[in-house]
Amino acid sequence: MRVVVAEDVMLTREGITRLLTDAGIDVAAAVDDAAALLRAVRATQPDAAIVDIRMPPTHTDEGLAAAQQIRAAHPGVSVLILSQYIEPHYAMRLLEEHPVRVGYLLKERVFDVANLLDALRRLADGETVVAPTIVARLFTRKRHTDPLGQLTGREREVLALVAEGLSNRAIATRLFVTERTVEAHVKQIFLKLGLSKTPARTGAYSPSSRTCVARPEPFLFPGHNVSGRSPFRRRA
Repeated sequence: MRVVVAEDVMLTREGITRLLTDAGIDVAAAVDDAAALLRAVRATQPDAAIVDIRMPPTHTDEGLAAAQQIRAAHPGVSVLILSQYIEPHYAMRLLEEHPVRVGYLLKERVFDVANLLDALRRLADGETVVAPTIVARLFTRKRHTDPLGQLTGREREVLALVAEGLSNRAIATRLFVTERTVEAHVKQIFLKLGLSKTPARTGAYSPSSRTCVARPEPFLFPGHNVSGRSPFRRRA
């Protein structure tokens, strides 16, 4: 797998780069601002970009804006957004516009290499990865009506398993249903909770897309996807 890293804090950037390199990931570029990130993605065509949400010059949402541009211009490039703080409104912006092959994790999680590799593997598999704490904050926001009241009993079961960090395949096994059925339930959950404005027009929730949260606890990364091929093979 080829990855571009964008982080303006040198020690953090070098730390993430070292973790990836030691795990056998090809770091094609490590940059410190959004403009350099966009140039690096165009030049190297990586499999994924790891992007700090706050970068120069204003240190607000430059990383998020760059991530949205990358997903729009390079649909084959996954994007993993990193944030030092729990900022669910930024996660909502990312998920509403590009809910496939994007991730949003807290920085404290990525320095456990198992968490970082797990997130990249899930993104490579077409999933959307969100830190459990951010999911919890999204689903507990105060609203005029209780959105969870719109969910069926089965949808509540699926939502609970998603919040535990289970993949669609694991949820299907737990509930004795097909993976396609789980994907349909996830689509309905996101629609009912108002997490996508135009799923029918954009096709964001096609059967090939999957959404899950990051694993709550570190685990030993196996290094292979379900097909038996390594998702981190280097490009020729």
